[in-house]
Amino acid sequence: MKEYLKALDTRLSSSTFVSNADTLKRNQRPGSSFFTEINAGLTTFFTMAYIIAVNASIVADSGGTCVNPEDKLRYDSCLVGVKRDLVTATAAIAGIGSVAFGFFTNLPVAIAPGMGLNAYFTYQVVGYHGSGSISYQLALTSVFMEGFIFLFLSLIGMRQWLVKIIPGSIKVASGVGIGLFLTEIGLSAAGIGMISGARDSPTDLAGCPSKYINEHTGACVSHKMTSPTMWIGILCGGVPTAWLMRNTSFTYFPNTPDGHHMHEFFTKVVSFHPIQNSLAVLDWNISAAGGHFALALFTFLYVDIIDSTATLYSMARFSGVTDPDTGDFPRSTLAYCCDAITISIGALLGCSPATAFIESGAGITDGGRTGLTAMTTGVCFLISIFFAPIFASIPPWATGCTLVLVGCMMMRQVTAVNWSFIGDALPAFITIAAMPLTYSVAYGLIAGIFSYSILNGLIAVTRKLSGGRIQPPDADNAEYWTYKPSDEHPPWFIRATKGQLWRSNHSVAEIQGGDQCAERKLDYSGD
Repeated sequence: MKEYLKALDTRLSSSTFVSNADTLKRNQRPGSSFFTEINAGLTTFFTMAYIIAVNASIVADSGGTCVNPEDKLRYDSCLVGVKRDLVTATAAIAGIGSVAFGFFTNLPVAIAPGMGLNAYFTYQVVGYHGSGSISYQLALTSVFMEGFIFLFLSLIGMRQWLVKIIPGSIKVASGVGIGLFLTEIGLSAAGIGMISGARDSPTDLAGCPSKYINEHTGACVSHKMTSPTMWIGILCGGVPTAWLMRNTSFTYFPNTPDGHHMHEFFTKVVSFHPIQNSLAVLDWNISAAGGHFALALFTFLYVDIIDSTATLYSMARFSGVTDPDTGDFPRSTLAYCCDAITISIGALLGCSPATAFIESGAGITDGGRTGLTAMTTGVCFLISIFFAPIFASIPPWATGCTLVLVGCMMMRQVTAVNWSFIGDALPAFITIAAMPLTYSVAYGLIAGIFSYSILNGLIAVTRKLSGGRIQPPDADNAEYWTYKPSDEHPPWFIRATKGQLWRSNHSVAEIQGGDQCAERKLDYSGD
């Protein structure tokens, strides 16, 4: 049987259809075969399938298009509908984005609504149940606009410069800070409920049944660490446990009209739920929000550029397709354009920004080398749309532990911070600490950039005034930083300026360097 499958794999890989397929024909890579790519795509899907339930649960906390939280019964019923919409939207975005990304870029990287940005979207921009600075509809407008700005910056080559002017340690620290932010959400009432706010301290130990929670402060009055749902979350329980024990106090399907309705939807198992509440609900009354809208747009754009750039470069390097001379990877401009367009499509469906997923590394480890891997992952997400009853019925205490695990994975980047120079280490630490403590990705990033500017500005002024005699003892370990953009432009831009935009894929780009002109052959088809 094993030999038969191996022979079938070889036959399929060399067949006319597969060998002429766009994703396998270009840049044929060692070790890539039909079954290997399919298997890698399945691995990536199962590694990141948690995003369907987790993203829907987080974004639904914003309240979506629901109004009047005082009418609890009607509001809760509306939230159930919004969450179901978001399950469909999340799966659709991940499916469409991953298939398009794999087809056009030939890279084994999947796209889906990003963790961290969804939390910032919900808890800082829109606020829990709409208590934030701008409405859900207006926040979607900022995401929609961000996608097109990202697309424009990618096309003209400014994305590289925007990423470059953020110090390296701040970029790394942002990922770590977002990881701690997600961990805090996973441990709070939005997750397993192990911590809560308190009157005498910013946070306190919680985990008590709902009847012992102070309605005004959200703190536990007594019976801490006795909540059964918290322990289910810690043990990574979920739908099966809650369903089998329906007549208990911790079931997700209580004996109420809403509970019966939710249980009835869950038992359908396979059913398509059309998007009803969050489809194309953008609000273009931007002047009403003023500076809050601009801050949200700036943060979405900057974090998305940094996140997608870091992830795509990491995955491309992991796949072994980066150019050793430039550090770039094939069709990079097209890759960022696919990401940007997916962001805007996601906003139309009611979701926070999409981005490349680091979990794609699992598929690459399993042998994924081409876009067929990403396309397989995308098809799996499209199929999962029809299993909305299952994903929509996963309670928050079942997703809390997942957020903690994601935070743990993101925390590993902390070793890449330059801890040997105070001018890099302190701003990075402030960024990491500020994100979870201020409950905002934007404020953490602003705090890090501000402290970096002040601290390194003072060091530079002191060094200049003292003629280099007064400076930190570890100044030689400082990371190199410059605001100057590189002289390189996207290959398509160079071809356009020469009136040769539609030249063949194997083109010759002229790179100006002072008075000399060098030529090198590019294999960046489509850029």
